[in-house]
Amino acid sequence: MSQKHPVIAVTGSSGAGTSTVKTSFEHIFRREKLKAVIVEGDSFHRYDREAMKQAVAESEKNNGRPISHFGPEANEFEKLEALFKEYSNNGSGQTRLYLHNDEEASPWQQKAGTFTPWSPIPAGSDLLFYEGLHGGAKSDTADVARYVDLLVGVVPIVNLEWIQKIFRDTNARGYSTEAVTHTILRRMHDYVHYITPQFSRTHINFQRVPTVDTSNPFIAREIPTLDESLVVIRFRNPEMADFPFLLRMIHDSFMSRPNTIVVPGGKMGMAIELILTPVILDIVAKSRV
Repeated sequence: MSQKHPVIAVTGSSGAGTSTVKTSFEHIFRREKLKAVIVEGDSFHRYDREAMKQAVAESEKNNGRPISHFGPEANEFEKLEALFKEYSNNGSGQTRLYLHNDEEASPWQQKAGTFTPWSPIPAGSDLLFYEGLHGGAKSDTADVARYVDLLVGVVPIVNLEWIQKIFRDTNARGYSTEAVTHTILRRMHDYVHYITPQFSRTHINFQRVPTVDTSNPFIAREIPTLDESLVVIRFRNPEMADFPFLLRMIHDSFMSRPNTIVVPGGKMGMAIELILTPVILDIVAKSRV
């Protein structure tokens, strides 16, 4: 952790709501005139799209344990840790982009599913902001979490996560439900060992809980909306939050435990900004002393 060059990380699976959180952070950075270096978690995958398909197929031979984007075999945990460490020490480091589609790849004259070259972080930033799968990851060879000043977890209950995965991959990517189910099962070992433990290391967790029946995610016909959800917000240190203020500002919110507040799903973005703005401003103020 660094007081001079802060690192803020949002960690959570795709479809977990990290995009909503990222948008809320961008509002805070713009409103408070903070210059943030944005780092995407996909940039630290070990393989490009085609190489990953080959690596997965190879790992599954002879009933071996398959690799996945959740685990260390398919990611550069050591390089991510090195980036956080270097940024913490002197505000610099190396990063790159993963080009998800043709639109992103076109300006680089590359294929979708490939990486841009590694390049140095621009000088003069106020903080580094990471959003991806592994902001709080630990493995036998790396400890990413140790260099993070503010770690925020964004995680739906697992059935909702599976519903979102199935809908995204079948509708946007053309996969069959059976293929997506296979992917969910293939990733389960890494999910249990490398994704879930991160949410015990976070400073704040935002967990989305549907208020509609999601008991069989493999036959669900639609994704529950934010308005059909509650968001459970847990603080590692309750002193981080002004609970009376939040209860006044967020209609229909309530406390479920001394360190936990529950808010309507539609107020998630508002809650994020109310909670995190003073925390971020305090971190940045200390970095400028």
